[in-house]
This record gives sequence, C-alpha cells and structure tokens, in this order.
Amino acid sequence: MNAEEKIRLQQFAIDIRKQIIREMGSLGAGHLGGNLSIADIVAVLYGSEMKYDPADPKMKDRDILICSKGHAGPCLYGALALKGFIPMERLDTLNRGGTELPSHCDRLHVPGIEMTTGSLGQGFSAACGMALAAHLDEDGRTVYCIIGDGESQEGQIWEAVLFAAQQKLDNLILFVDYNKAQLDGWTRDICDMGDYVDKFHAFGWHTAEIDGHDVEAIKTAVDAAKADHTGRPHVIVCNTIKGYGVSFTKPNACHHVNFTPELVEQCQKELDAARAALTAK
Repeated sequence: MNAEEKIRLQQFAIDIRKQIIREMGSLGAGHLGGNLSIADIVAVLYGSEMKYDPADPKMKDRDILICSKGHAGPCLYGALALKGFIPMERLDTLNRGGTELPSHCDRLHVPGIEMTTGSLGQGFSAACGMALAAHLDEDGRTVYCIIGDGESQEGQIWEAVLFAAQQKLDNLILFVDYNKAQLDGWTRDICDMGDYVDKFHAFGWHTAEIDGHDVEAIKTAVDAAKADHTGRPHVIVCNTIKGYGVSFTKPNACHHVNFTPELVEQCQKELDAARAALTAK
C-alpha cells in the first residue's frame, strides 16, 4: 500500500467516525464504543476490498458484508451514506419514529444491508450460509462478517465455526472485533475466551491477528486471506479499542453513551483535527 492510499483509507475511517457521532448525537444516545472500534475495518472493506454498486445494491456479483454485532449498524450506515447508498441527511433520523434507519442493521429498510442483525450470533450463521451458496455457485464472491468478542461467547458462533470449516468455505472472511470489553465490563471478567488464534486454528481456520486500527494491516490480512485457496475459512482477529477515535471514552464503559450537543461538538473537533493532520502529511 502506498502512502496516498493509506491516508485515503485513514481519512475514510475518520469520516465514518464523524457520521457515527452525527447519528448518535442527533438521537442523543447510542452504542458508541463498538461502532467506533470497527470503523477502520469497515473503511478498508468499502474503501478498497469489496465489489458493490450504490446504484444497484442487489448487484448479482456483489460481495457481502454481514455485521453480526447488529448494534454497530450506525457504523455501516455512515459508510453506506458516504458511498451513496442512502442520503446523508437520513443519518439524522437514526432510531426515531418513522425512520428508515433503525439503530440495529436492518436489510428491509437500508439499501446495502444484507442481513437484519441484533440477536447476537445469528448474523454469522447467515454469513456462513451465504458463503456456502456462493461457493456452490462458484460465482467468485467473498462474504465478510464482523462479530464482537462479547458476541463470541454465544454457542451459536462456534457451531458456525465448525460448519464453515467442514464446508471448506475459503470465500468467507471473519473479523473478530477484539476490543476486550462488553456491556457489563471487560470480557476477561465475564467470560474469558482465551486465545482466539489458537481456538480458530484448532477448528481448522486460516488465522491472522492484527492491529484493527491499522488500515494497512487490515488490507494486507484481507489480501492474504483472499490469496489462500486451501479450503479453509479465514479469521482476522483485530485488536481494537472500544470507543477509539475520541478522547472522552473509557474502553470498558462506553458500550452505550448519552450525548449532549457540547460532547458532539468536542468529538467532531477532535476528528476534524485528526483528519487535518493526515492531510498535512
């Protein structure tokens, strides 16, 4: 990745974070931490890796992204708006009465959303089914899925892990948002999952572990997964920070936050400064 491409993706990630703040600031509250922690992953997927067409969201040969941690819908909505799937002004209606933008991912209301998610664990199972269909059709599509580390405590996740390996779904790339915190505190104190790389390797997956806020590392890991045709599904364990990108958050206490206009302004100023610093490079 050259320097220009890296800065472009870093700026796109900041722009997504700005839209997350906009959405939740308009509502006055939201699941901030886990939305901010996946913005870099989403930026690389929509900014570099995925095949899609905003004018034709159901394009036959499109790649698929399922955000199984459905409360991170606002992050996807921000990316979709920036890419032209939905009007930017719709972001100001998040989760309000009559909105076309529910707080959790909703495929019936939001063009570009492939699966309605929110009941944790289910989105990943659907992603496995979609990957199997694409595999059987030999259509060359890649299916991406993002799960949370808290979500990985669900038994359904590990049933799907077994299924994907058994079916040799090498067109499936899973991201674990390993921000190490969930609603009630640190994951290690609630249900410690141990070493994700060892776990997935034992289940027969191709594995990688990276800094989930490094766009170059994310792209490199995705490209390596795409180049691996050994019949193994792929997992990229992304070490992230819950609430990354703004200064007021505490990683183990920002699952859901309330917003004041002053806090929105503070966050947007910080993100604008970070974007300006990249422009100056």
